[in-house]
Amino acid sequence: MGLRLSIDNVLARNFGHKGRARFPAVKNPGNAHAQIPKRRGSATMTFIDPIDQGWIKRIDPSQPLGRAGGARCVVTQPGCLLCSFVTQSRLGSNDFVPAIARSGDGGVTWHDENIIWPDLAERWSILASISRSPDGTLLLFGSRTPIDEPGEPFWSDQVQGLKANELIWAGSDDDGQTWSDPQPISLPVAGAAEAPGPMCVTRDGRWLCCYCPYPTFDPAVRVDRSRVILLVSDDRGQTWRHTQMLRLTAPDSGGADARIVELADGRLLATAWHLNLNDHADHPIACAISNDPLNWPATAGIDIMGQSQSTAPLPDGRALIAYTNRKHPQPGIQAALLRFDDDHCLTVHTDIAWHVDNASHQPAAQDHSHWTDFAFGGPSIVVIEENVALLTCWVHQHDGRGVRYVRFRFQS
Repeated sequence: MGLRLSIDNVLARNFGHKGRARFPAVKNPGNAHAQIPKRRGSATMTFIDPIDQGWIKRIDPSQPLGRAGGARCVVTQPGCLLCSFVTQSRLGSNDFVPAIARSGDGGVTWHDENIIWPDLAERWSILASISRSPDGTLLLFGSRTPIDEPGEPFWSDQVQGLKANELIWAGSDDDGQTWSDPQPISLPVAGAAEAPGPMCVTRDGRWLCCYCPYPTFDPAVRVDRSRVILLVSDDRGQTWRHTQMLRLTAPDSGGADARIVELADGRLLATAWHLNLNDHADHPIACAISNDPLNWPATAGIDIMGQSQSTAPLPDGRALIAYTNRKHPQPGIQAALLRFDDDHCLTVHTDIAWHVDNASHQPAAQDHSHWTDFAFGGPSIVVIEENVALLTCWVHQHDGRGVRYVRFRFQS
């Protein structure tokens, strides 16, 4: 695939030789987006300066697939973005249908594409996230679960686990217009796979994807929840090796929503939601940094108390992280700038990127075990031009449901 472009070359192709995006000028598209008032006299304005916000996919609740989530975005060429997402009948239903939305003006306006695999929608529930390799090839990575009965759940409260599933990947070489059939990846350890993060293709051509092992509906299957598994392929998905990427050593630990990205210096950054499986308290977001995907140091923590999260590398070697805050003051999606001191991940700035009125549908339902009551979540973040990021998340609020975006400038 010739995956040997440097991150500087990729950014130059997307943003121009001086790092400035070549996005076309955009006129106000009416109801497509809303300007966010600038915050004056606030110290936090030194980090985040909101631009606008709007809908990538707004859902009509009267339709059969009345929920949307799992939004992940990539920049394909100057000014053009693709966003993968899924729709489903209700939160917790085993009927994910993946689709793609497209923007040609830097994320201001979006239009829907057809669903990715319409012929599979009645047989498989598929949750897949888009990513872009350094040579421009698009990839989808995620999981698929067989549908045995319409309306069945994919989650069991009794075992706190997932219906048995498998990992899959697919590719596109025509800018996401068509996709290969899903290719299965065998699970290397016992349990089901929770894999909401996209695949990472490194500049030396390795394919990396991670997941958290979860219990299945069969209580006899013993599952180690305190680790995150990394899968590595050196032959473009034909064969896979695996290793332990994160080990959560606090008592009764569990992981969720794991991510892996390649930093500008070639090191790999792994992150995950870290929670206590008994009292559901959150630990600091787990992280580790490695030069070798098959060898990882001891897992540490970022000084951030958040839940689901997403990271985006920056060309100066640092990274952005967006994370869900449901339990602490100012619920919403937070964003932070991270720097890396040897193997340590340190927070430089943090700020709220999107404020939400209702963290959950029930006041006390803010723990992982009550996730079907969540009213927002699943943040994803991508840098779309120099010092401008696009944040996405799913919402189910009084003013609408679906997938929202926020564009903001950040000071690095």
